Amino acid sequence: MEDSKIVDLYWARDEAAISESDKKYGRMLSSLSYSLLSSREDAEECVNDTYIDAWNSMPTARPDYLGAFLSKIVRRISIDCFRRRHTERRGGIDNLCAELTECIPDVEEEWLGSDSERIKEIINKFLYSCDREKRAMFILRYFYSKSIEEVALKVGSGESRVKTALHRMRLDLRKLLEEEGLL
Repeated sequence: MEDSKIVDLYWARDEAAISESDKKYGRMLSSLSYSLLSSREDAEECVNDTYIDAWNSMPTARPDYLGAFLSKIVRRISIDCFRRRHTERRGGIDNLCAELTECIPDVEEEWLGSDSERIKEIINKFLYSCDREKRAMFILRYFYSKSIEEVALKVGSGESRVKTALHRMRLDLRKLLEEEGLL
């Protein structure tokens, strides 16, 4: 079913919207959540919470791209779940935050601060300046939380090349943030 039809079901408050969303995007959402949490049970719970959140937000939002809309929700919910369930710092998200501190010091603090919208704009500007392959690497690694090995497979490149490209991109992003006066 097309996204617009599924969104219409949400707006009509038809429960079929949830089952249609799950048919079309369930596997993708589960994979995204699992990549952040490494727990099938937690990922399943986050996906279910995503549908509830989508149900509650649809009367005020009418997304053009339902997959992206749901991905953003499940990612936020999964990160919140991770933070609730892990009191000591280890693994997945923390490794990504450590990598990003090369260009954005104290990543969590920056994203919560008043400059968060400006930082998002600059990151989008930066990504659009990159070629398609590098943009894919960055998004797969830092939005979808894919391992270096998974990123290399997706873009058809070696792991060493991916690591080097991501490192250089982080340095370039830091330089851009400095030029924009945010660091």
